[in-house]
Amino acid sequence: MVADIKADCSADKKGRDKVVLAYSGGLDTSVAIHWLQDKYNVDVIAIALNLGQPPSSDDIVARALRNGAIKADFIDVRDEFVDEYVWPSLKANALYQNVYPLSTAIGRPLIAKKLVEIAQQEGAKYIAHGCTGKGNDQVRFDVGIVTQDPDLQVIAPMREWHTTREEEIDYAKQHGIEIIVKKETPYSRDENLWGASCECGILEDPWAEPPKDAWENTVDPLDAPDKPTYVEIGFEKGVPVSLDGVKMSGVELINKLDKVAGENGVGRIDHVEDRLVGIKSREIYECPAAVTLIAAHRAIEGLTMPKDVIEFKRGIEQKYSQIVYDGLWFGGLREPLDAFIDSTQEYVTGTVRMKLYKGQAIVVGRKSPNSLYDEGLSTYASGDSFDHTSAVGFIYVWGLPGRTVTKARAEKK
Repeated sequence: MVADIKADCSADKKGRDKVVLAYSGGLDTSVAIHWLQDKYNVDVIAIALNLGQPPSSDDIVARALRNGAIKADFIDVRDEFVDEYVWPSLKANALYQNVYPLSTAIGRPLIAKKLVEIAQQEGAKYIAHGCTGKGNDQVRFDVGIVTQDPDLQVIAPMREWHTTREEEIDYAKQHGIEIIVKKETPYSRDENLWGASCECGILEDPWAEPPKDAWENTVDPLDAPDKPTYVEIGFEKGVPVSLDGVKMSGVELINKLDKVAGENGVGRIDHVEDRLVGIKSREIYECPAAVTLIAAHRAIEGLTMPKDVIEFKRGIEQKYSQIVYDGLWFGGLREPLDAFIDSTQEYVTGTVRMKLYKGQAIVVGRKSPNSLYDEGLSTYASGDSFDHTSAVGFIYVWGLPGRTVTKARAEKK
């Protein structure tokens, strides 16, 4: 369960229903506190979750209470996020459309889960979020919430209240709402431990190269060090457990790798993706640790897993990625897929050496106590243990179906 929620000194207004608001402290969710009270006559419980996003410049819990929330809290869920969401997606090598590591998408089911837990704990009738009617996240939240608790109702103020940023600022002034207005930027960003997404502004033109100010967490590969950086990533049963031989928690490992990979320009992604709502959207992502770890994980799988398992798992990985992207984490199929993927990871243990250089994360070495690589079979030098004479019989049998078809059809001409 979640931590105890910090309460305001004021009591709930008698007879009013409660709404749990997914609260970030930003403009939208700050004005939403008053809007929900005014529009729906409800008491607002503001909940912010720490998934590894940049810290706020002030105490957002205190500000939520000053803006009228009856209760508020900021809950650190980084360890749960990594252990229960990021690592399963890594074991699945999850890349939506073979490009996007699902950094934003993989955080949404955890947020939905916590919101539902708190709503049930508080006896709230509603859950509210700040998503618009055009994006994927509204679906991920709405579906994730009602799949866990069909009795809960979802309110999306930004979906109902068609307003501009300037109108929201005016609304805040009119109603005495305390807001932190960040420096004006044409971009919309979302960040957590697994990566950052960026859209809007000039990025809406798919022909335009992303300008320098659209990137915040990675060095331009042209400006990255001229000397490559090498890192060694240790895996146990498909999960990263060490960096350069030092054991560390998942949160620490991702943070450290994110920094060193980002400094080498690794993790920049420019993608026109197909949104769940049917729109093609140009997004850029910065996922230094995710890109590096997925490449390393695939490499250790290639060393320790049989060919047929690898080939079958690749199809499952695409389905898994689609499930996460489409907001169906709680839909019933993800759990059995996790069970299958976990079973494939039994022997995925070892170390991968990565070369980080000018925007690339390159696998340059791998080793494992469970390696299926037999140097005696693969070598062309002395010590070759392969039976070359067996190749003739193998080729005959392997080519027999094709030979038979060609012969049969030639006889009918």
